[in-house]
Amino acid sequence: MLKSARKQEKDPEGRMPLAAHLRELRNRLLKSVLAIMVITVIAMWQYDAIAHFVTGPVIESVGCPKQTSGPRTHPCAQVVANGLLAPFTIMLKVSLTTGVVVATPVWLYQLWAFLAPGLHRHEKKYALGFVGAGAPLFLGGAYLAYAVLPTTAGALVGLTPSDWANFFPADEFFDIVTRMVLVFGLAFELPLLLVLLNFGGVLTGRRILSWWRFMVLGITVFAALATPTGDPLTMGLLATPIVVLYFGAVGICLFNDRRRKLGNPDAGLSDDEASELDLTPGEVGEIEPVASRGMLPEQASGEVGGDGAGRRGGYDDFT
Repeated sequence: MLKSARKQEKDPEGRMPLAAHLRELRNRLLKSVLAIMVITVIAMWQYDAIAHFVTGPVIESVGCPKQTSGPRTHPCAQVVANGLLAPFTIMLKVSLTTGVVVATPVWLYQLWAFLAPGLHRHEKKYALGFVGAGAPLFLGGAYLAYAVLPTTAGALVGLTPSDWANFFPADEFFDIVTRMVLVFGLAFELPLLLVLLNFGGVLTGRRILSWWRFMVLGITVFAALATPTGDPLTMGLLATPIVVLYFGAVGICLFNDRRRKLGNPDAGLSDDEASELDLTPGEVGEIEPVASRGMLPEQASGEVGGDGAGRRGGYDDFT
C-alpha cells in the first residue's frame, strides 16, 4: 500500500508524472502520520508522567502551598480540570503534541525524501543538512518554550491581587503549552531556511544582511503575535534567540559566498549579468597556409590540369 512510486519508475533526473508525484506525496504523508500516531498511542500510556512533566515546573513556580489557614504571602495558582470530558480531551492534546515533537526526525526525513530525487547531487547534501540541523533546532525551540513557561507564569500570576484566588483551567493551560512548543520550534527553523536558500543560489549573504532591519522588526512582531500570553518577557525570550540565529545564518551565508567566489569568480553574477571578459591583446602565432579548394566542378574533380587548371575559356568561372 505504501510502496513508493519512485520504485516503479526511476528517472535519472528525478522526473515523474503528476499522478506519481501525488502518490509519492500521499505515501510520505501516511508514513509521517503513522509515526506520529504510534508515538501518540505510546504517550497515552504514559500520560500521567507526561502531564506531571509538563505542569511540574509551573506548579513549583506558582503553585499554592498546601495550607488550611492563614493569609497567603504571595500570589499563587492551581491547575484545575473543568468539566467531565476535560481530562479526556487534555489527554488527547498532550499525547498528540508529544507525538508531533518526538516524531520530528521522521517527518523531516519524509519531507527530504520527497524532495531529494528532484535535486542535484550537491543539493541533496544540503537537504541532508536540513534534516540533520532541522530536528535539533525544532527540539531546541520546543525546549526553550518549556523552559521559559515557569518564568512567564510567575510573572503573570504576580499581577494577581493578594486576596484573589487564581486557577489555571487545564485545557487552556495545555493549549498555551502546545502553541508555545510548536511556535518556538517552527520559529527556530527560519535561519535554517535562509541558509538553504543561500546554498541553493537563490539569495546571497549580502542580500540577506541588507534585510536586517526588516528582519528584526518582523521577528519582534511575530514574537508578539505568536506568544499566547502576550507579555514582553515571553516575547523577548522568543525574539532574542531567533535574532541571534538570524545573524548566525547571515555569517554562514557570507562565508559560503566567499568560498564560492574563490572557486568560481562568476558565481556571484545573476543570470542576466555578463561576466567580465579579458580584452588584453595577445600575440598572434605563426600563420599556417590553408589550401583552397576549387569551386568549379572541373576544379573539384581535377579534370583540367596545367597552368589553366580550373579555368574555362580564360575565365575562372562561368560568365
